[in-house]
Amino acid sequence: MLAVDHGYFLGPTRGLEIPAKTVKPLLPHADSLMLTRGILRTSVVPDVDIPIVLRVSGGTSILTKDLSNEGITTSIEEAIRLNACAMALSIFVGSEHEKESLLNLSRLVNEGENYGMPVLAVTAVGREMTRDARYLSLCCRIAAELGAHIVKTYYCDAFEQIIESCPVPIVIAGGKKIPEKEALKLAHNAIARGASGVDMGRNIFQSEKPVAMIKAVRAIVHNGASVAEAYELFKNE
Repeated sequence: MLAVDHGYFLGPTRGLEIPAKTVKPLLPHADSLMLTRGILRTSVVPDVDIPIVLRVSGGTSILTKDLSNEGITTSIEEAIRLNACAMALSIFVGSEHEKESLLNLSRLVNEGENYGMPVLAVTAVGREMTRDARYLSLCCRIAAELGAHIVKTYYCDAFEQIIESCPVPIVIAGGKKIPEKEALKLAHNAIARGASGVDMGRNIFQSEKPVAMIKAVRAIVHNGASVAEAYELFKNE
């Protein structure tokens, strides 16, 4: 999954200043695309045949102290009109607005069930939260208990514990930009330890060679490439 939904709270972040320019060369190598309805409408040509995971939560920006105070921004009817194959929103376990975010998830699952539309829950982590197995297991399990069909979370030590305790598929977030070889190692370790896939954004579109990077990640996810093999593919592309 290629994530380009960052602008909904970051604005024109580096690499996504002109979304259409960023997305177009990467689409042939992505299995799905995660983005907002505004960028889908304006920056992805309608005849592109790629599954859309529509970001439907928001309401805050980096200018606010608390990013957890989100609401649902897009209706289920709009998601269907846009031919989305799934909807995504963030949950903020342990934050001031934990309850609201979890009820947002429950409401979205309820609406999606009426139309057969699955929901991806993103386990957002606040500034005060620790990305360890105990905390992320809590987040992922709660998301699954409330009906999420897929969960997006972070990779960490003892990642197998998170996989074992979550009864729905997990994809890992790429997180902030790190060196390409480290990002490939992250993807490889997550897949080797049970993740169903990866949802990368900045580690692809902020790479010095975005197309080469997404091809290398794809080789790990689909072909079982080693870190060394994937990195060679990246360097030689």
